[in-house]
Amino acid sequence: MTDVADLRARYRRILRFAALYLAQTWCYEVLLPRVGLARVAARSRSARLQHIAQRFHVLAVDLGGLMIKVGQFMSSRLDVLPPEITKELEGLQDEVPPVPFPAIQAVAEAELGVTLERAFSYIDPSPLAAASLGQVHRARLSELDAAETGLLDVVVKIQRPGISEIVEVDLGALRRVARWLSHVRLVSDRVDMPALVEEFAFTSLEEIDYLHEAASAERFERNFADDPRVSVPELVWERTTRRVLTLQDVTAIKINDVDGLRAAGIDPSEVAEDFAAVMFDQLFVNGYFHADPHPGNIFVTPLAAGVPGADHGRAWKFTFIDFGMMGDVPDVLRRGLVNLLIAAASRDGKGMVDGIREVGVLLPSADTAELERAMTKLFARFGGMGFAELQDVDPREFRAFAIEFGDVVRSLPFQLPENFLLIVRAMSLTSGMCSSLDPAFNIWNSVEPYSAQLIRAEGGNVVQATAKQVASVAAIIARLPQRLDSLATRFDDGTVSVQTPRIERRLVIIERTARQIVSAILFAALLIGGILLRAEDVVLGTVLVAVSALPLLHALFAGLSARRGPLL
Repeated sequence: MTDVADLRARYRRILRFAALYLAQTWCYEVLLPRVGLARVAARSRSARLQHIAQRFHVLAVDLGGLMIKVGQFMSSRLDVLPPEITKELEGLQDEVPPVPFPAIQAVAEAELGVTLERAFSYIDPSPLAAASLGQVHRARLSELDAAETGLLDVVVKIQRPGISEIVEVDLGALRRVARWLSHVRLVSDRVDMPALVEEFAFTSLEEIDYLHEAASAERFERNFADDPRVSVPELVWERTTRRVLTLQDVTAIKINDVDGLRAAGIDPSEVAEDFAAVMFDQLFVNGYFHADPHPGNIFVTPLAAGVPGADHGRAWKFTFIDFGMMGDVPDVLRRGLVNLLIAAASRDGKGMVDGIREVGVLLPSADTAELERAMTKLFARFGGMGFAELQDVDPREFRAFAIEFGDVVRSLPFQLPENFLLIVRAMSLTSGMCSSLDPAFNIWNSVEPYSAQLIRAEGGNVVQATAKQVASVAAIIARLPQRLDSLATRFDDGTVSVQTPRIERRLVIIERTARQIVSAILFAALLIGGILLRAEDVVLGTVLVAVSALPLLHALFAGLSARRGPLL
């Protein structure tokens, strides 16, 4: 049990840190601009933010517990935090000094109700891994348990003494800081901090309940029961409680051990491609995903002849461990993510923004014009580039674009759908992992065929959706002349007081240009849809491709006609 005085001191230390730097930020970002010293605040902003992140890094390592998780969480929030903070915290690892074995032994024996000598025939007092919430020891089951389970070598995950009390104190401090921030308009206009902390609290409390983790492992295993690419360690329920988790020792090649993979005859680039596909399946098909896929939680296990999976022509499989941080994707959110994925694959900046809104990340009132412009610019410059190609881009160009894009994103009002932060974390780790396995890995090469597969899987729904889009555009075209005539009438009546003899000719050009743009959009939609659908339905796909020629001809001839028309 953690000393009450120590817990109170911990709580006060977290609040003192938050109060100090919130007050400092208020002085620089609010007070100085009001007295005409905005340039002073702007010049020192980068250095101040970096200093705050450095001090928090020190605080998190010193306190351990949930604060390291907070730092890791903040490092992934590129949407609401400036790069000076996220860059400094991205190296914060969940590695802390191990708890002495006698203290860990006391926790395990209290939970299991028997001595460790009776529960296991052997347990290694030196931890295999030590983290902020618990640590892992290798062990061997007793003869009786081994006979019942068919397992012998296991790993035992044991919570740190007093971690429940520490997590409760840390969450209490975070909730209080969130209440402070909810009264700061600069923050509250962009993100709901209390809701953000509650989602983080829910995930953290699940992570220290090992019974929940065991149930999550079984659910994950059921999702991949017939998939030779993925396996999960077997659980030993007889030696599992809320604070002790015992499972099969599945130690193999770490997924990021490139030399180890090559030594085993496994191509790292193939691992990268398959890993991206497995993670996509979790998010877009199963709707249940591993939210912490870092290198320590995924092994690549070589398969011997005769082993299940080898019969499918595979020489290896992924073995996932540590199911404390899992995420659900509700059906509505999953549909939005599918549309987002399809927009990303087609490099559609506006479609990406529409998908982001559909997912529910942006409040309905958000003005997304600048975001659409930034996304279009992003795809125009970097769309389709792989990691190796991006390395050749001038860093100054990256920096300038990142600052501009980050400012646009952080200016928008966000709301966070359930588990969305976990989705962002999982995809970020996946992308980084694949690039480390294969510097030439191009995430677009994985996204494009996957999005095409999703489109084909939708079948008739895609055709219906395309028909609706065409009907919608046609309705707009049909109403356009009437609206333009109405506008011209208002000009003639003096309702709109603009006096110019060229207005009618400008309206004609506007109408002609609008029709030309709509025709071009229809051509692109029909052509792309036809190409994608031909793989499944040759007749329908060919018809769409052929029909696309009509709006193309109209767009071309309208353009020629416009150029021959009178110049204004």
